[in-house]
Amino acid sequence: MIALQPVDRVDVQVLVDNVTDSLSSTPAFVTREWVTLQRRGMRIQAGGSLCCANHGLSLVITAHGSNGACTLLFDGGPVDYAVEHNGVRLGVDFAAVQAVILSHGHWDHAGGIPRALGMILGANGGRAVPLYLHPGMFRPRGQRQTDGGVLPMDPIPTPDQWMLFGAEPVITAEPQTILDDMFWVSGEIPRRTAYEQGVATQVCRLAEGADWTPDPLLTDERFLAVHVRGKGLVVFSACSHAGVVNVLHHARETFPDLKLHAVMGGFHLSGPTEAVISETVHDLSGFCLDLIIPAHCTGWRAVNALERAYGERIVVPSAVGKRFSL
Repeated sequence: MIALQPVDRVDVQVLVDNVTDSLSSTPAFVTREWVTLQRRGMRIQAGGSLCCANHGLSLVITAHGSNGACTLLFDGGPVDYAVEHNGVRLGVDFAAVQAVILSHGHWDHAGGIPRALGMILGANGGRAVPLYLHPGMFRPRGQRQTDGGVLPMDPIPTPDQWMLFGAEPVITAEPQTILDDMFWVSGEIPRRTAYEQGVATQVCRLAEGADWTPDPLLTDERFLAVHVRGKGLVVFSACSHAGVVNVLHHARETFPDLKLHAVMGGFHLSGPTEAVISETVHDLSGFCLDLIIPAHCTGWRAVNALERAYGERIVVPSAVGKRFSL
């Protein structure tokens, strides 16, 4: 039995995302970027006042439980300046961040974490925070190109390097609850569907100096879950390289007594995986979700297909600077 404690509410501040959109209307549980900026003192519309979009994802997630609130950082986006630029403008309380999770070993989720750690330690008096990592995310990776060559990815810092940044690395492939048992970090995600096959072009080096070898499955990717009392499970999947349908199957199998309330994050239905949009949209119907919140790598075609299938009351797209109260 997993001792995941129910919470009264979970607030999600989108710190980094691919998209900026502060003009489109939103439901009552979403606060748009410009609203937050004006509350924080923005008195003139100017580019320097606004958040910047960037290819990646970073969420500041706060769970409000019976013993108080706990906050974690779920990924850090691709680069240092996006975290700092947006965090300052949005008024993120970095002192309140008690843990950091890197969902998988890709630069667009890891690149901003060193700066985020610097801001966390600068705000909390220098107290190191746990950083949850999977042991499989440190191997060199790249993308096979159409000419047969490989475009390498920016490497993920080693555990020793993370310690220099001020983190306490927690390296495990096993699932666990953290922060007063209000958050659940998954283990490796089982593959059930025939069509969710990862990233066909990804390659890795299994040892120093070894040849590039296929690495499509990204078994180091994990998701995060929170149980909101009276609503059900909220699932955060940063990139869904395992497939968002596989993610939700695993969430339901892990917590069979809980309704799946919402899924938020990147669904990786852009680029070559646009080919599986129709199967994904169809199979999401089996989870009876109240909210689908696409972000990052989902892609506009998939967002449109989801909205056509489920309507705007259920499909509420993410954007940088938005704040969700779920």
